[in-house]
Amino acid sequence: MDKLSNQEEAVELLQQLGLQEYEAKAFVALTRLRQGTAKEISEVSDVPRTRVYDAVRVLESAGLVEIQHSNPQRFRAVSVGEAADTLQQKYESRTDSLRDSLEAIDSVSPDTEADVTHEVWALSGSTGISSRTQQLIDEADEELIFVLGDEAIFTDQLVSQLQAAQQRGVAVIIGTTDETVRERVQDDLPESEVFVSGLGWLSDSYWVSDDTEISRLLLVDQSSILVSTFHGTSENAREHEQAVFGRGFDNGLVAIARRLMATGLSPVDDPGTDDP
Repeated sequence: MDKLSNQEEAVELLQQLGLQEYEAKAFVALTRLRQGTAKEISEVSDVPRTRVYDAVRVLESAGLVEIQHSNPQRFRAVSVGEAADTLQQKYESRTDSLRDSLEAIDSVSPDTEADVTHEVWALSGSTGISSRTQQLIDEADEELIFVLGDEAIFTDQLVSQLQAAQQRGVAVIIGTTDETVRERVQDDLPESEVFVSGLGWLSDSYWVSDDTEISRLLLVDQSSILVSTFHGTSENAREHEQAVFGRGFDNGLVAIARRLMATGLSPVDDPGTDDP
C-alpha cells in the first residue's frame, strides 16, 4: 500500500480522534483554505455541499471552526496548535472517563491476584511496551536494574520516570551497550549506578545470521521482569517491538536474571547477590 499523503493521513488521524469522515475532510479543507464558503470547502474536500453545513456545525461545537455570518456564510479553522490542544483535551477527558468506567465494572471472576506466581505474558508494540515499562518503574519500591540494548528507548520521558523513582528512594542501576551511551546516561542520571554491560549478545551484530536485537531488559524489586526485542534494521522496525513480561518468580530465577543483567559491574560496584 502506498504511503498516505499528508492530507489523507490527517483525515485518518482526525477520524481516529472521534471525527466523522465528512467532518475530518471539511476541517482539513479549511486548514488548507484558511477560510472559505461551503462551496469552496466542498470543492477542496469532495464533501457534498449539502453535508458541509452539518459537518461545520459539528466542528464549531467542538471548538475547531469559527463561522462568519455573512452572505454566503464563511468558515475558518482555528489554528493547528489550538485544534491539537482541543482534541488532546477531549481525548484525555474520554480516556479518564473510560478508566473510571472500566474500574467500576464488577468482576465476574474471584480475585486471585494474591495467588499468582510465575506468570508470563506477551506484549506487542513499542507504545504498549513503553507503557508497561513505565508501570513497572512506577511500582518499584527498592531497586530496579535496567539494561538498555537500544539507545533509542532512552527518551526524556524515560529519564523523568527513572528520576521520579530515585526521588522515592529506589536504587536505579542501568546497563548500556557501549561507553558513549554510558556517558550520556550518567550525565542525565548522575545519581544512578551506570555501567557498560558485558552482555555482547544484546546486539544483533553479535549473531551473524540473526537480525533480532534486544531493546530493553528490566528487573524490578527482584520479582518483575520485562524483556523486549525487535527485528531488522528498517526505520519502522522498532514499531514492531515484542516483549515478554512476568511477575512473582522464585528467588532462584530472579538471582540468575539479576546476575546476567548486572554483568559488567565491577566487584566493588556489584549491588550484591540474592541466592535462593
